Amino acid sequence: MGYSARRGFTSGSMRPTGAARQQEMQQKIQAMQEAMTTAQDEVEAQEFSASVGGGVVEAKVNGKKEVLAVTIKPEAVDPEDVEMLQDLVVSAVNEALRQAGDAMEQSMNQITGGLDLGGLSL
Repeated sequence: MGYSARRGFTSGSMRPTGAARQQEMQQKIQAMQEAMTTAQDEVEAQEFSASVGGGVVEAKVNGKKEVLAVTIKPEAVDPEDVEMLQDLVVSAVNEALRQAGDAMEQSMNQITGGLDLGGLSL
């Protein structure tokens, strides 16, 4: 252990102590949480749409995975084949929701570098 008028008693190492490293890590985690919240808000504000059946059925959702609109062109309405129309609506909604989920995942991966942070509840 040495003494310096500038640094006081030191062990000769300028490396941060355990407490300093922990504080630095907490600051990095907090910055990552803030970046993730911002990215999540940006994706949630976006709208995603998908059309199926050659464009006769279109669904629009937001990044919160809420359905905003379903548009059905008149030529898609066949009273004899309601099941097909129902299937088209389900397909359009599911595709739009998949797009919203993919956008959220991609946004989070850009921040975390693909780390699995599931257990950290960030």
